[in-house]
Amino acid sequence: MNITRFAPSPTGRLHLGHAYSALLAHDFARERDGSFLLRIEDIDSGRARSEHVDAIFEDLLWLGLEWDGEIIYQSERLDLYADALDRLKREQLVYPCFCTRAGIAAEIAASAEAPHGTAGPLYPGTCRALAEAERRRLVAERPHAWRLDVARAIERAGPLSWCNDAMEVMAAPGLFGDVVLARKDAPASYHLAVTVDDAALGVTDIVRGRDLFDSTHVHRLLQALLDLPTPTWHHHRLLIDDKGQRLAKRLNAPTLDDLRASGVDPAALLASLRAGQLPSGYSLAEA
Repeated sequence: MNITRFAPSPTGRLHLGHAYSALLAHDFARERDGSFLLRIEDIDSGRARSEHVDAIFEDLLWLGLEWDGEIIYQSERLDLYADALDRLKREQLVYPCFCTRAGIAAEIAASAEAPHGTAGPLYPGTCRALAEAERRRLVAERPHAWRLDVARAIERAGPLSWCNDAMEVMAAPGLFGDVVLARKDAPASYHLAVTVDDAALGVTDIVRGRDLFDSTHVHRLLQALLDLPTPTWHHHRLLIDDKGQRLAKRLNAPTLDDLRASGVDPAALLASLRAGQLPSGYSLAEA
């Protein structure tokens, strides 16, 4: 059975881009007699708000996008992430990182030839080179994150690929360097939590925006390291406004609540989106 999911973070109101992604995931499952799950990614305690959780339910029900089964909350699944991280620790595929953002930026700035990834300069590996005795001392004394030793992980996993719709993609997990898998202020990063969750929930098809395409390389590597099944990905084009800017909470994109307040008919909105017709002022990005 095909299983998809919509997994918003309750850090603000949903906008039309969220509605488009949720619709595609919902319809993918419904057209195949599958299941459409709703997962709330609420482990960022500093930004997640209960009122935004309620608003997600309100917006999806207003649109008529009903989910199957119980709602999944990442904040209730911390033990699963801890178990996965512990396994990677035992296999010496992660290391503690004591660097601050300011310290990382300063070190990168001091190196004119610092390598760059898709998200900017890569972490220079400062804490990767610490002696084991020094690591143990610092772990006991200071807050720390846990980073994946990507080079060692790639060597362990070997060549990997993943499927985006009907296209095979060779995995290139080094794009992000030694990614953080657990932050100082959160028990798991996005990369680790979604990889563990999608496997545990039996998700077979991940429908999400192209802005997350590169992250899939990391997720495929984590699946191999943790012996998890590999789903098929379907990365869709992103909605942009009339200035060519993709919709985002941090950029104060008009919300679904705004559309509702202006009298938009949700059934007509979904019918238009399914027909490939976007409201005035919106379009799909080319890439």
